[in-house]
Amino acid sequence: MDVQGSVISFALIVGLLTITPGLDTALILRTSLLAGRRSAWAVVLGIQAGTLLWGLLTAAGLSALLATSRLAYETLRWAGVAYLLWMGGQMLWQSRKGHAGDATAPEPRADGWWQAFRRGLLTNALNPKVGAFYVAMLPQFIPDDVPHAAMGVLLASVHVAEGLVWSVLLIGFAGLVRDWLRRPSIKRGLDRLTGVIVIGFGLRLATQQS
Repeated sequence: MDVQGSVISFALIVGLLTITPGLDTALILRTSLLAGRRSAWAVVLGIQAGTLLWGLLTAAGLSALLATSRLAYETLRWAGVAYLLWMGGQMLWQSRKGHAGDATAPEPRADGWWQAFRRGLLTNALNPKVGAFYVAMLPQFIPDDVPHAAMGVLLASVHVAEGLVWSVLLIGFAGLVRDWLRRPSIKRGLDRLTGVIVIGFGLRLATQQS
């Protein structure tokens, strides 16, 4: 398979992965609706920075440790579990502030840009399933006669580009319905829903085996 064919084939696979509803989609929508476009794009950039990181590590051969070392995989897995449970619990705790039916209750505090970026980055970087996907899939799309590191970065960049396009659609959709969701009670309900989803992903990660 030549470089062009590898890029096209990889783009099709990660395109389907990108539009499949998951934790990234939930975080982007939640942040866009509750904190606005600026924080939502910070989350998006953090997620995509994590994608590039996994691409670089895979191309360099470092993330192969996830496939060969049980200790490395379990360490990253439980770090991811702890982070997701903490993040989801924080969302649920934040949603308890004020009274759901009180229109004058304070709205949930918006994330700062760096805080939102870090949330997206850690969510992706601490997910060993993302690393396992790259370890399993990326080498199959790297021709033998091209520099592996450069090709790995190119393929990861394709994944990032598709993620950015999908994020434009998600944030645009959130912008259309944001005015309807300005009521604090609805915002807190959305925070609770996202918190439950995040905790669910954490529990699923805790029960899955490598």
